Amino acid sequence: MNFKVLCIDGGGVRGIYPAYILKRIEEVFAVRLHEIFDMVVGTSTGSIIASAIAVDYRLKDVVNIFEEKSRRIFRKTPFSFGGVIASRYDRKELEDILKLALGSRTLSETKTRLVIPATDLVSGNVHVFKSKYLDEFVRDTDVKIADAVLASCAAPTYFDPKTLGEASYMLADGGLWANNPSMVALTEAIGKLGLGKNQVKILSVGTGSKQVSYEIGGVGKKKWGALLGWEGKKLLDMILYLQSVSDTNKTKLILGENYLRLDHDSDKELPLDNVNVLTEMKNRADFTFTHNSEKVKSFLEIG
Repeated sequence: MNFKVLCIDGGGVRGIYPAYILKRIEEVFAVRLHEIFDMVVGTSTGSIIASAIAVDYRLKDVVNIFEEKSRRIFRKTPFSFGGVIASRYDRKELEDILKLALGSRTLSETKTRLVIPATDLVSGNVHVFKSKYLDEFVRDTDVKIADAVLASCAAPTYFDPKTLGEASYMLADGGLWANNPSMVALTEAIGKLGLGKNQVKILSVGTGSKQVSYEIGGVGKKKWGALLGWEGKKLLDMILYLQSVSDTNKTKLILGENYLRLDHDSDKELPLDNVNVLTEMKNRADFTFTHNSEKVKSFLEIG
């Protein structure tokens, strides 16, 4: 029996793309994803979806959250000056939504293994939240799932870091190092659970890809400060894109046919906070599922 893992990328409002694909998988194949997957791993917006699956919160309701609440979540903070003076957005709206959906459940109360990457700003190290699927995992036992998600969603300049616990962790977006958490998942399966790579299957769902680049013209005259040369948000978009591509390639190399990636390429910019792309992303998700449904069914050994 294969150990099946679901990985979901970060990507802000683009999270509606994996949410809708996974909703279709549940509906068409009449399955509950927490029963199909032995582990779910999600970064940033992907952590919202992964957590919903881990507590058996309906994916149709997750899709509704993206459609109905995104404009409120990404309501600009006055005088933030595009994230220069303060974070662009107040996380209070997102926090309220997560509390409503996930309640006070902790990482000890999941129906399948849950992993959420974040970044520890105090130690300058990675921070990986894990449900208690091994006795040695004691740090996150009482951490609320909603708090872990808030930490993973705290993209620099978009949302403030999340402080947590008596140890005063100050945590930010896991996408800084694991926007595509496939290698995190593989490390857990092989390194912590002791599985062989031939025993592991990973379904990885992206949030759309747009290669980010800079024009070479006038490079000598350009001032390469954060806002002018690197163009602020564009630099973060490049970091997230490159990390996703890198881990896709590495995981595919290791797992071969045991790695299935669902994503789509875009010919236009895909910022994390552009709520105007929601309908398009949902349409693309439906197209992706329709054209890959039999492949997904076979890969997950359904039916």
